[in-house]
Amino acid sequence: MNFDIGGNEIAQFDSDGYLIVEELFNEIETNLLLNVAKADKQISEIATDRLDAEGATTRLALRNDLDQDVYSAIVRAPRVVDTMEKLLRDEVYHYHHKVMLKEPRVGGAWEWHQDYGYWYSNGCLYPTMASCYVAIDRATRGNGCLQVIRGSHLMGRIEHGETAGGQTGADMERVEAALQRMEHVYVEMSPGSALFFHSNLLHRSDKNTSENSRWSLIACYNTRGNDPYKSSHHPNYQPLARGADGDVVTLGEQQWKELRSALS
Repeated sequence: MNFDIGGNEIAQFDSDGYLIVEELFNEIETNLLLNVAKADKQISEIATDRLDAEGATTRLALRNDLDQDVYSAIVRAPRVVDTMEKLLRDEVYHYHHKVMLKEPRVGGAWEWHQDYGYWYSNGCLYPTMASCYVAIDRATRGNGCLQVIRGSHLMGRIEHGETAGGQTGADMERVEAALQRMEHVYVEMSPGSALFFHSNLLHRSDKNTSENSRWSLIACYNTRGNDPYKSSHHPNYQPLARGADGDVVTLGEQQWKELRSALS
């Protein structure tokens, strides 16, 4: 796929703290990602539960390592990595990636937070970090799509603390003030579309009250110039070997074939 961003998109990211790219991954690629993720038993085995303030559960499966699979092919895809490097103005490396599993009727909310509110504690001196959220399922208000506060990344890092459900959330006094001055956006997305967002962008999601799941893949990147000064549970800088955009289909088909064989 030939995809490239220019000055207008970079300026929009700088101003808003995020950039939406419709259909960054095509229907074939997205269907492979969906089929693999739903059939992949390892996702369920490594997934951990997070409770929201009302006790509802959202699950996530996080990996620091890359492999010969469809998830890693997306992390390495030039259309993702090249975009990240233009938005962050530096070489990027894989910080981690995760599959978010928000199930119908029971998938819990995520409280307002900034990713750098977490990553600051990992020895990252600067917020020159960002994530690429790829919709596996269609994301709507009903199934708990991502919500963002446009331009909130310009506030800098906000203090974070434990919320009622045990999540780590942003200082709500600041969040409420931001909501009075900035636009609150519900990011509804079709499968295969991507949201690139800054590590200081305030975001959250509601509980899934629909009959439809809301799964997503989130690839997180740090910059070479922001190599953490101490070790943590996420990796320090190491060069990211780009793949080819065609790897999403090649590795996805191979993985899907192996999973179907194991299930039969």
